[in-house]
Amino acid sequence: MNTSPVTYDVADGIATVALARPDGMNSLTLATKVALRDALHEAAADSAVRVVVVTGSGRAFCVGQDLQEHVSGLTGGEDLGSSSTVVEHYNPIATAIATMPKPVVAAVNGIAAGAGASIAFASDFRVLKRSAGFNTAFAGIAFSCDTGASWTLPRLVGQGRAMDLLLRPRTISADEALSIGLATSVVDDDAFEAAVAALAGELAQGPTLAYGAIKRAVAFSATHDLPSSLEHEGQKMAMTGASTDHAVAVEAFLAKQKPVFTGR
Repeated sequence: MNTSPVTYDVADGIATVALARPDGMNSLTLATKVALRDALHEAAADSAVRVVVVTGSGRAFCVGQDLQEHVSGLTGGEDLGSSSTVVEHYNPIATAIATMPKPVVAAVNGIAAGAGASIAFASDFRVLKRSAGFNTAFAGIAFSCDTGASWTLPRLVGQGRAMDLLLRPRTISADEALSIGLATSVVDDDAFEAAVAALAGELAQGPTLAYGAIKRAVAFSATHDLPSSLEHEGQKMAMTGASTDHAVAVEAFLAKQKPVFTGR
């Protein structure tokens, strides 16, 4: 019997990282955070992986910090839910997703709250079941926000709406999430797995090196002026222009054929 709180599988260029604590709504115990962080680092380093899917098991995507463990830690004088775990776990998880040199799809199969919502916000795509939803949750338990929510959420929905969602947490339905820009797509529950597989399969066949360069360019430009961003774009264009995938794409275009990318 598999007892790992996170499963990691690779097939056809797709790495699936799944939180596997359905009875705890995939809340983040210390062991879960370590396993999730390490799985994301493994996916980033594996050249055979061309897209990463992060998802949950059971009826939740992830409800954030495991509060039972947190309370136990506070009672025992341990810091399991705030400063040390932010530095050792939440920050590396957010960084791994944001800097992943390949696309990351959050397959939001149920409620995503607290750090669980932040994990989805940090991803490149957020595919939601229609029955799923988001809740920032942090202020509801007198916490600040973590796992990059202060950076990602305003960029997704604007500062004003982000402040409202963070300071007055409530559950945002999948359809509302789509309307305000928190979701990439919303699909009926019975079509969810097929939709995630189709998107992941499409990305796994794409120009992985170019995807990674685009991610880096967008992140760089978010914190730099136009001249610096243009210079950075030029560097990334030179790098991708020398890639095998670019040569293949040009040849396929001239031959009026569909390119077959290798991710290099």
